[in-house]
Amino acid sequence: MGLSRLAALHGVATSFSPPDGAPAPVPERTVVAVLGALGVDATTPEAVRAALAAAESAARDRLLPDTVVVWSGDPLPPALTALPPGTELTVAPEGNGGREAEATLRVPAGEPGAAGPRPDGEPETPAAPAWWTEPPLGVHRLTVRAPDREARSCTLVVAPPRAPQPPGRGHGFLVQLYSLLSARSWGMGDLGDLADLASWSGRRLGCGFVQVNPLHAAVPGAPTDPSPYRPSSRRFPDPVHLRVESVPEYGHVADPAALDALRRKGAELRDAVLDKGALIDRDAVRDLKHRALDLILAVPLTPGRHAAYCDFLAGQGRALEDHALWCALAEVHGPDWRGWPDGLRDPRSDATARARAELLDRVDHHCRLAWLTDTQLAEAQRAAREAGMPVGIVHDLAVGVHPSGADTWAQQDVFAPGMSVGAPPDAFNARGQDWGLPPWRPDALAASGYAPFRDLLRGLLAHAGALRIDHVMGLFRLWWVPEGRPPTEGTYVGYDAEAMLAVLVLEAHRAGAAVLGEDLGTVEPGVREALARRGVLGTSVLWFERDWAGDGRPLAPERWRADCLATATTHDLPSTAARLTGDHVTLRHRLGLLSGPPDEERRRDGAETAQWLALFARLGLLPEGVPGLPPEGGDEEAAVRAVHRFLRRTPARLTGVWLPDTVGDRRPQNLPGTCDEYPNWRLPVADAEGRPVTLEQLAASPRLHRLMDVLRPARDGG
Repeated sequence: MGLSRLAALHGVATSFSPPDGAPAPVPERTVVAVLGALGVDATTPEAVRAALAAAESAARDRLLPDTVVVWSGDPLPPALTALPPGTELTVAPEGNGGREAEATLRVPAGEPGAAGPRPDGEPETPAAPAWWTEPPLGVHRLTVRAPDREARSCTLVVAPPRAPQPPGRGHGFLVQLYSLLSARSWGMGDLGDLADLASWSGRRLGCGFVQVNPLHAAVPGAPTDPSPYRPSSRRFPDPVHLRVESVPEYGHVADPAALDALRRKGAELRDAVLDKGALIDRDAVRDLKHRALDLILAVPLTPGRHAAYCDFLAGQGRALEDHALWCALAEVHGPDWRGWPDGLRDPRSDATARARAELLDRVDHHCRLAWLTDTQLAEAQRAAREAGMPVGIVHDLAVGVHPSGADTWAQQDVFAPGMSVGAPPDAFNARGQDWGLPPWRPDALAASGYAPFRDLLRGLLAHAGALRIDHVMGLFRLWWVPEGRPPTEGTYVGYDAEAMLAVLVLEAHRAGAAVLGEDLGTVEPGVREALARRGVLGTSVLWFERDWAGDGRPLAPERWRADCLATATTHDLPSTAARLTGDHVTLRHRLGLLSGPPDEERRRDGAETAQWLALFARLGLLPEGVPGLPPEGGDEEAAVRAVHRFLRRTPARLTGVWLPDTVGDRRPQNLPGTCDEYPNWRLPVADAEGRPVTLEQLAASPRLHRLMDVLRPARDGG
C-alpha cells in the first residue's frame, strides 16, 4: 500500500489496462526501478516509509507546484484560487533585468474566485477574482509570500487558449527528405531539394505545405543509425542535409579542384542510388560533405556574414556551445559519451572546460555548421512562403533522443537514468516495444519551468509553418522500460500535460505556427479532446478510420473529425499502392512478420480493402470504374486517386499526400519490427516498378499530376 501511494505521488502507474483487456499489475521491481530513476529510494520497506513521509510533508507544505499554468481568458487554476487570504504574489517576466515590469498582487480575505451555482443548478464557471490581474502571455517568475509560510518561487506560464490554426483548408506533400534526390543531390535529398520541392509544388500544384521527417542531428559513427527518430540532438539540425554548393563561401575555396573532385564523388553516390539500385548511404554522404565543408569553412567570412554568425552564436548561447563541444569530443573519444574519460562525462567539469579550450577550433567548426544549416532551413521556409504556401515547411519533432548523444550529455539532469521509452503490449505487438530513447524526468522539467522543452520548441519553430509532434500522447504519459527488462515489464509515467501543452501552445503562438499531433495507436481517454481544445490538430489515416463503436465498417467522410491532417499513409505504413494490391502482406510474409497463415492474412486484408473500394464506388469517387483486386487485376492508379478524392470529401483541415504515392511506389520507408531484414530509412522515392524517381522526374510525372488534380479544385473550398 505504501509503495502504491508513493508511486501515485510521483506519477508512476502500478497497473495498466491493455486494449480490450483486464487491468494488469506492474511488477513491483519495475515500480522500484522507475522511482529510483526519479531520485526516490523505494528499495526497502523502511525506505518507502521515509520517502512517503517526505513526499506527503512536501505536498502539505507546498503553496504552489513548481510550474503553474494560466490559460488566457480561462478560469484560474485551483493552485491560485486556493491560496490563503493575505498571500502576496510578485510576478516578474522571465529575463526581466529590472523590477519596473514586476506586478504585486494580494489575496484579500474571503474565498477568491469562488462562484455559486446558476439558477438552473449548473455550476457557474468562476470568473477571475477581483485581486487577479492577468500577466502578459509568456513565462514569468512567480514569488508567493503567505502569512506564517516561507516565501516560495515557481514558474508561471501564461498561454493563449489555442495554438494558431492553418488558414482555411489545404493539401500538401509528406516526404522523407533523404529519399528525395535531384540532379544536384550528393547521394541523398538535401535542403536545396526541399526548397525546390516547396517552390514548385506551391506554385504549380497549389500545395499549402510540405511535411518532412525530423532533421535532427544524428549520432556520428560507422554505421550511423539511419533512423531520423533516434537522433543525437533534437535541438540542432544535422549538417548532412546541407546543399554544399549553396554555401556562399563555396566559390572562394583555396583549392577548387579538390572541392570539385568531392562534388563529382557526390554525384557518383547519387547516380549509384538512381541508376544502380544502391541504398542511400548516409555515412558516405556525411564523409564527403564534411570533407568539402572543411575546405569551405577555411574561407574567411565577409564582415556582414561574420556579424550574422556572431548574432546566431549569441542567440543560441550555451546550448550550441555544448552541442558543438560534444561533436568535437566525439571526434576524439567516440560518439558514446558514457565511455569517455571520467572528467569529460560531466559537461560542467574542469576537465571539460580544459577540453573546450583545447578543441576551440573544432567547437567553432561545428557551430559554423549549425549556423549554415539554420540558414538553409530559413531559405527553404522562405521559398515555400514566396511560392504562396500559407503554411510552408512542417517540421517533425521526434519523441526522444539517442542515449549516448549530445542532448543526454548536456542535459543529464533532466533525463531519467537507466530508463527507455517504449510501448506496452497490445493487440498488434504482444511483446511491447522498447524504442531505446531515454525519457525526460517530469519532476526535473517542472522544476526548470520546462526550460528544456521551451528551448527545443523555439529552435524547431524558428523556420517552420507548423510542427508535427511524434507520439503526441507523450505530453501526457510515456511507457518507461527499465534497462535490461523486456517492454512487458514497463509502466506508464505521467507528465503535467497542462504545463506541456501550455508551453507548446505559447511557443507556437510566438512563432505563428500550427501544431500537428501524431495521435495514432493506443490513446488514453480524454487525450484527443484535450489536444483539440488547445488547437492541436490530430492525424487521421484512412485505413484506421472505422466505426469502432459500431459495426467496424469504414467511417463515412462526413463523420471524420475536422481538426486533423487526413492522409492515406505514413512513413511507418505501407504505401497506398501496396495497401490496395496486397503487396504489403506479401512483403511481411517474405520477412516472417505475419501473425497468422499468409492465405488468411491476404483474405482478411483483401476484405478490408474491398470495403473501402465499395464505399468509394457508392460515393461516386471511382468514375474510371471499380478496380478489382489481385489476382483479378484492376486500375490501381484510379483507386489511388479515389482514396484521395475521399480524403478531400472529409472535413479535415489538411490533406497530406505521401509523395511516393504520386508515382506508385510499393515500398514502405520503414517497416516496424525489422532491423537488418529490411532497408529502413535508406530507400529513394521510386515508381511502381521500383525505379528511383528524381525530383525533376516527379515534376514531369503525368501520374503525379493526375493525382494532384484530384485535390486542386477543392483547394480553397470549405
